[in-house]
Amino acid sequence: MAAPASPSLDDPATLKTLLAEERAENERLRQIIKALQRHRFGRRAESLPEDQHLLGLEEAEQVEAAGHAAEEVVATVRVERAARRRSNRGALPAHLPRVEHVVEIESLVCPCCSGGLHRIGEDVSERLDIVPAQMRILVVRRPRYACRACEDVVVQAPAPARLIEGGLPTDALVAQVLVSKYADHLPLYRQAQIFARQGVGLDRSTLADWVGRAAFLLRPVHARLLERLKGSGKLFADETTAPVLDPGRGRTKTGQLFAYARDDRPWGGTDPPSVAYVYAPDRTARQPMAHLSGFRGVLQVDGYAGYKVLARQGEVQLAFCWSHVRRGFYELDGPIAAEVLARIAGLYRIEAEIRGRPAEERCAMRRARSRPILAAMEPWLQQRLGLISQKSKLAEAIRYALTRWAGLSLFLDDGRVELDSNMVERTIRPLALTRKNALFAGSDAGAGHWAVVASLVETCKLVGVEPRAYLADVITRIVEGHPNRRLDDLLPWAYPTTSPLRDVA
Repeated sequence: MAAPASPSLDDPATLKTLLAEERAENERLRQIIKALQRHRFGRRAESLPEDQHLLGLEEAEQVEAAGHAAEEVVATVRVERAARRRSNRGALPAHLPRVEHVVEIESLVCPCCSGGLHRIGEDVSERLDIVPAQMRILVVRRPRYACRACEDVVVQAPAPARLIEGGLPTDALVAQVLVSKYADHLPLYRQAQIFARQGVGLDRSTLADWVGRAAFLLRPVHARLLERLKGSGKLFADETTAPVLDPGRGRTKTGQLFAYARDDRPWGGTDPPSVAYVYAPDRTARQPMAHLSGFRGVLQVDGYAGYKVLARQGEVQLAFCWSHVRRGFYELDGPIAAEVLARIAGLYRIEAEIRGRPAEERCAMRRARSRPILAAMEPWLQQRLGLISQKSKLAEAIRYALTRWAGLSLFLDDGRVELDSNMVERTIRPLALTRKNALFAGSDAGAGHWAVVASLVETCKLVGVEPRAYLADVITRIVEGHPNRRLDDLLPWAYPTTSPLRDVA
């Protein structure tokens, strides 16, 4: 049997086909190169965060301040600038303690007639000051008492319970170490250096022992937090890598920190915002299935396939993220990508108008205004997909959206659903900062401690509770025998919120 003849390069139709394939492949490679260049040299976010703008302004503001300081050598300029500062400055918070310093004149004798001067008023100014953190020692004395008539009677108050029996730290100090590590992202070796500057030698391994014991003690509170979250009807979910030291192989392995979050404020829900992290050694689908066992409702996620297995059980609906869809087109050039971004921007403008309104009202507004946008976008994307190379990055971005269209459209019929999962992504960022500074967790158990403490710290931040005072009180109450049946009393939202921040300058 003769072999099929190879296509002739003299055939114009064959040449056109080969040229079209070559152009498509070249375009795909160009898009890959542009994406790599943007990943390496450009910013990754679609919008520049406010913090990045502020970082860029800090140096310029410092230089300007130094210039003003040089100018203020002239007394008249100094007085004028001080007056302007006083007129523009906000009132300092009332809850801060005041330390008064009275600046008296040298003599109460009138410089004109030598008579006595009397007080007719005063000028008061306030400046913000700081007392650096100072270590101190709490001395606990327990007197012993005996009866003069009874030789064998000795009475003494029992020793207060401690997190570490016979250990050095108070609960407040342990809480400070936890907050410094998991909220301020200071690794333990840096904290040891800070203590050393105050003349207190605390080994890093000692601090690690405190963290481990505290995390073990806080596990029931973390478990109750996750349980309360699973009782909600709508959650966000996301995950990030957690490098963990693998001593047997002399390197790190890649674990996962799953985040499950709730924020009902955009639709007026009454449940407090919160987040619970759970460590897992891998990213397989069985992990979220185990974590969310018993959860029934809407789960808003990115494109990770592991959540689809959970949805097949029939008790969970998946809502997908328009921010992830937008991200795929943001990396591309051309009229199709620009048109998709413009249509998605229209959806976000509608969301900005209805944020904070009741779920029923949000749903009605979306059906009236957002549904026509999606109804026109789906066939438009399908049509454009048939006109471009299926190997291009643009085709990949379109397929990502079309294969998740049902989950991307769920927000039209449920006012509780958000347009994206950015809320849970924001709760992931502190984990990334801790990971960047600490490089890796020392073990699977250490990564589990990370999840426990970070859950409570980040939930405190979401509900406006000061995390150091919260952790110190919770540790004290558990050590003193707080009953497990009343764990709800130890959740962050059961504590009073801190005073709202006020602009003072």
